[in-house]
Amino acid sequence: MTRDTLDALNAAVWLSLKARADAPPARPRDALWLADAQIGSIEPALAAAMRAATLPIAVDALGWRIAAEPDADAALALIARWLHREGIGSTWRSELLAVADTAGTSRARIERAAVRPLGIATRAVHFVGLTRDGAIWVQQRALDKATDPGLWDTLMGGLQAADESDAQTLERETWEEAGLRVADLCDLRAAGRIIVRRPVADGYMVEHIEVFVAIVPDGLTPINQDGEVARFECLDRPALRARIERGEFTLEAALILADALIRPAAATRPTLSR
Repeated sequence: MTRDTLDALNAAVWLSLKARADAPPARPRDALWLADAQIGSIEPALAAAMRAATLPIAVDALGWRIAAEPDADAALALIARWLHREGIGSTWRSELLAVADTAGTSRARIERAAVRPLGIATRAVHFVGLTRDGAIWVQQRALDKATDPGLWDTLMGGLQAADESDAQTLERETWEEAGLRVADLCDLRAAGRIIVRRPVADGYMVEHIEVFVAIVPDGLTPINQDGEVARFECLDRPALRARIERGEFTLEAALILADALIRPAAATRPTLSR
């Protein structure tokens, strides 16, 4: 049996991961606009409740439209605070994320907690850390994380803040989650992008993930700095494959690791969107 056969992910698991990563909303949603730019989607009942609360949103033939004048950030902040008071969305983080249109042009900023109810696309960076002999560093998410507590993840994965570049997010998150400096890594390279669209507990997730791969030199051990990681392990590829097939990884991490390292070897099998 060859090394490729040992490493390759079960094709049915691979196809299941891909299907889960491109899933429609659990309930119907309408287009959400910021002035003349589509920025997300929203459940009609939620939008109607926001309008009834005199928030700056109105309905028209194209969907629901948030007024961007005189200040788009201020309008989105009003909506985010109302969602928080109503217990809708994730934990308030006081972190601003970019609000982009369907072409990827940034239009405004909004509190991180509000993006999923509004179906706003987010950007994230993940880092796949390898050893020189080909093993893979992974982290177990803290048991008190709001999303996917206790599941396994890439060595680092984090949302990109408003006004950050991919490189800045990589530097910041790699230190916060793993205590590693990018300058100390070897053979760092961009490994493409995956896009995940799926329903989540607080709304609809659309995430563009930039993937980076590098070698963590011998003698460097990841050490969490922000309390969001329970522990780290270093796995060989058959062990990684087995854990993915048992469902022990987050969907995003399973896709990234399988795509970068152990996706099915047959050339006819589909790869992730780039």
